[in-house]
Amino acid sequence: MAVRPVTIWGEPVLHRRADEVTVFDDELRALIADMFETNDAANGVGLAAPQIGVGLRIFVYKYANEDGVPPQGVLVNPRLTLSKVSGAAPDPEDHVEGCLSFPGEHYPLQRADWVRVEGFDGFGEPVSFEATGWFARVMQHEYDHLDGLLYVDRLIDRYARRAKRQVKRNGWGVPGLTWMPGVDPDPFGHDSED
Repeated sequence: MAVRPVTIWGEPVLHRRADEVTVFDDELRALIADMFETNDAANGVGLAAPQIGVGLRIFVYKYANEDGVPPQGVLVNPRLTLSKVSGAAPDPEDHVEGCLSFPGEHYPLQRADWVRVEGFDGFGEPVSFEATGWFARVMQHEYDHLDGLLYVDRLIDRYARRAKRQVKRNGWGVPGLTWMPGVDPDPFGHDSED
């Protein structure tokens, strides 16, 4: 297992639809192990393969939930069915998201409160569960990565403008930018107490 660099907004693999996984082998399971290790080192609640530069439809999560779902898992070739997303403006305190590929930033975004998740584990065995609340948000956030979307691509206008200013200020939007979990400072300050 190895921690891999996390790609930053502007890396092409983040902005295109990822390919379906067609072979469930030791190479795939090694990639999944690296994803878990990278997510842990980054203090993430989820990580999609495009975030480490791999254009495949895989994401891992680590999130204690109240839905009876294991607190850590992987979804290969997932499909999501969503409840309706409220048309109300997102609450700037209760609906705030961040992203390892848009490091250090947080913006409010409205999401569905319920999702059905279907897909496969690393051995090709079917996985199916329902997620609610913040766990549902994590599932939607990671799934979006597989379709070439980051949460900032879904922001309402005023937050989208702020995100664009951050891209410019940080010099993002070009290929080749990454940060290394466990080596570079945690962009969300999780390790500031160490």
